[in-house]
Amino acid sequence: MNFVTIDFETAQYSRESACSVGLVKFRKGEEVDSFYSLIRPPELYIRPDFTDIHGLTVEDVKDAPCFDGIWESAVLPFIGDLPLAAHYAAFDMGVLRAVLEYYGLRKPDLKYFCTLAIARFAWPEMNSHSLPVLAKNFGIIYNAHNALADARTCGDIAKRAADICGLGTIRKLLKVSGERLKNI
Repeated sequence: MNFVTIDFETAQYSRESACSVGLVKFRKGEEVDSFYSLIRPPELYIRPDFTDIHGLTVEDVKDAPCFDGIWESAVLPFIGDLPLAAHYAAFDMGVLRAVLEYYGLRKPDLKYFCTLAIARFAWPEMNSHSLPVLAKNFGIIYNAHNALADARTCGDIAKRAADICGLGTIRKLLKVSGERLKNI
């Protein structure tokens, strides 16, 4: 149960418009470290409807580092060689690939898995497997759409899924759920 959860919030529909990132490191299923940073998006504009969702404004991010200022110094070392996990990973991995490409950064050899797919396997009876619905169902109180809180809750969901399935490792959970580690 060693992995790093990741969550991005964006300023606009374009994937390279990341305006915050949250990461939480889990060892043996327990949180051992976390990292959060605001990010100055390439275009200093945040759609008002996106601010309504995540609460971030231009004022919040105008002095924040650009993604290329935190990738090699903070984000990549934090991840290390652990697999990434994200809830609806298609979005977060899309953001990661987009910011790496935008800034001309080398795409690392990292693997990831999707906790949404795992949640659908573990709790097929639920009508929705969104992070807020899962959190409410399990009594997890958190600030939805805060990148760090979303990353933390994503890890909690992965751990609960492994526990409910009677599995001790992410690899076993992935195998029985049909989810697999993918390359970013």
